[in-house]
Amino acid sequence: MTPFKLNPQSGQSIFDQVVYAATKAILAGSLKPGDPFPSVRNLAKDLKIHPNTAHKAVQHLIQERWLIASPGRGTTVAEPPAARQGDRHKLLGQEVEQLVVEARRVGVSLDEVHQAIDVQWQSLQNLKVVNNDS
Repeated sequence: MTPFKLNPQSGQSIFDQVVYAATKAILAGSLKPGDPFPSVRNLAKDLKIHPNTAHKAVQHLIQERWLIASPGRGTTVAEPPAARQGDRHKLLGQEVEQLVVEARRVGVSLDEVHQAIDVQWQSLQNLKVVNNDS
């Protein structure tokens, strides 16, 4: 069973939605380092997506070091990249740029962006606490 669901968003590819949902599940603690990640076949079946899309998403998550593929063991969750001393600025650079551009496009102030980030950060923290309690 896949420990996350897709939130269909118009204008966002299924591939991007799968990568985002898996990343969120890892950061929220639903998937912990060492946990098995669903096989491509199970991921495609559970999320009702094409197996090629599931394969592409899993390969991307492996390439981005969110997952580890081990012969004979399958695919498991890695330590989140942010937990490793790596390219933190690179990890967020494009997403932050997109957020800033979109916020400016719709006329949102910097304070409103900070508030929205605080709300989402707290929401993710609360989700992590709930997942760790279960």
